[in-house]
Formats: sequence, structure tokens, C-alpha cells
Amino acid sequence: MDFWTVRHVGFAYPGRQPVIRDVSFHIAPGETVALTGPNGSGKTTLGKLLLGILKPCVGQILVEGRDMADCSLAEMGSKVGYIFQNPEKQMFAPSVREEIAFGLRYRGYGDERVQEKVDEMLDYFELSHRADSFPFNLSQGEKQRLAIAAIMALEPRFVIFDEPTTGLDMRRKDRFAQLLERTRKRGAGYILISHDRDFGAACCHRQLMMKEGKLHCAD
Repeated sequence: MDFWTVRHVGFAYPGRQPVIRDVSFHIAPGETVALTGPNGSGKTTLGKLLLGILKPCVGQILVEGRDMADCSLAEMGSKVGYIFQNPEKQMFAPSVREEIAFGLRYRGYGDERVQEKVDEMLDYFELSHRADSFPFNLSQGEKQRLAIAAIMALEPRFVIFDEPTTGLDMRRKDRFAQLLERTRKRGAGYILISHDRDFGAACCHRQLMMKEGKLHCAD
């Protein structure tokens, strides 16, 4: 069974022309997909539709065979992690350490396991020296790494990354590619929304391209 099945989906923001036009595709469990295209092509909107932040105006999205219209955001959040293009949109804790720990505690992890996972993420994302800092005081690159760390600590079955390499230098971009490989090896899938087609091709099973709200190169 596919993880996502998208059937003739269309979407328009109120009072505006359609952003997504008759899009259909499927994504298998554990698949890695690069979603590319120019600014304004609908990439981010499609990502939000797949998470359930937005609802299709027409068409249907199934997740593991179930209509997403019947799924709550909490249910989707237990399966899918989403890294926003602007990491500040998902930060609210008083410290870097607490930002990573929050989701783990919400899932019911014990204190010892929370500490272990937080330390692992702080080390991997080179944020240990900022563990007690207020997240909004971080640099843009640090904020991006923190947003990714907080989601990856939860080990979701699928992750949607929206322009995740923004603010990353070449060394950290390579480090992020290693993280994607690590994600694949544990059997999770991801969608990489990116302008960087070369990076997407190197890190994903296949590429889908959005242009003027329509999907190209879909199977």
C-alpha cells in the first residue's frame, strides 16, 4: 500500500487563482522524492496539503489508504515530520534543549531517554554550545539545524523538508546529505522540496517537478 495517494488535487487560496491544478501521484513507504520547481510553482503548498495543514479544494489525498479528510493534524503529525522553510515558524520553547525535548516528552519518553536523544541531536547538529540559548537568538543556519533536529529526534516515518539547505554552508550541506542517508537506512522516507535539482537528484530516488501548479515527471 502506498503511503500517499494523490488524486486530481486542486487548491486555491481564497480570492486567488489556483496554485495546484489537477495533480495526481503516489509515494511508497520509505521512498525519497525531490520536489523541485521555480518560486510560486506550488511546491510548498503541495507539501502542506500532504501534511494536512491545507485541505484540497478538489480531489482527494489518501494516507495509507485512508482519506486525509478523516485524519486530524495530530494523527498526521505522529507519522510525518515537517520542516518549514522559515524555521522560526515552528519554534516556541525557551531554550534549544527544550525545543528538542518537547516533542519527545509529548510522546511519553522517560527523562533518561529524552536526555539521551536531546544530547544526540545537539551533538549531531553541532548545537551543544547553544543548548541553553533562546532559539530566536540563533543564527539562521543554527535555527535551520535546530528545526531539523527537533523533528528528527522523533524519528517520524516520513519527513517533508521545505528548502532545508537554506543557510547551510557546503560542509553542513554534506552533513545534511549524511543525515538523509541515515534516515533512509532506518526505513523512513522523505520529500525534499528544493530549488537545488542536483542535490535532490543525489539524495532522492526520483524527482517530481512543479511548474505553474502542475506536476511533471510523475509516474
